[in-house]
Amino acid sequence: MKFIKHMLAAASLTVLAASAYATPQAPVNGTDYKTLEKAQTTDAPAGRVEVTEFFWYSCPHCASLDPALEEWVKKQGNAISFKRVPVMFRPSFVPQQKLYYTLEAMNRLGDLHPKVFKAIHAERKPLESDAAITDFIVAQGVDRAKFLEVYNSFGVQTKTKRAAQLQEGYKIDGVPTLAIGGRYMTSPSIVGAGMGGQQPEPALHAAALQVASFLVTKAAGEQTAKK
Repeated sequence: MKFIKHMLAAASLTVLAASAYATPQAPVNGTDYKTLEKAQTTDAPAGRVEVTEFFWYSCPHCASLDPALEEWVKKQGNAISFKRVPVMFRPSFVPQQKLYYTLEAMNRLGDLHPKVFKAIHAERKPLESDAAITDFIVAQGVDRAKFLEVYNSFGVQTKTKRAAQLQEGYKIDGVPTLAIGGRYMTSPSIVGAGMGGQQPEPALHAAALQVASFLVTKAAGEQTAKK
């Protein structure tokens, strides 16, 4: 499948090791990031740049990037409007899409989003079915009936359909991928290809987020110029 080609091969090393590798100082279109031929409509508040992470809970590289991405988002403050979109490369991904949007609707992303990554990648729990996901969430202290009510709701179904539209519009074929301002895209794999050779994952994370910061500034300037 296409997304497999974009999943990183480098094993995670220490942040100290990452500091020995260079990150893009002057990002180049087509090397460190891509520009969509057709810009996508965003719904960020005025004065903010929309940043969207396309991800999959079972992707080890999405799990590895998540802590650094969380810190990066916090540092951006009011400069950005951040959201995540869970992808669906095949029908078996749908339960995890529904899981994400259910946690979002229940205001439980803050505490349970990282726990889902941990359960899958550290505890080796295959949270891929409705039943497995429900049992896991209930074990976290969430009421079963309430969770299932939201999980199977029209609202969550609508959001999964919207996620598919966004995935198609942004031409997502690999995760994790960051879309900035509805026009620019970067990722650890995109940046890594431009850095050459096999880099440790923390170095790829740092490079991708540096490029993302550059693109936020670029997109903000373009938005201001249009006023």
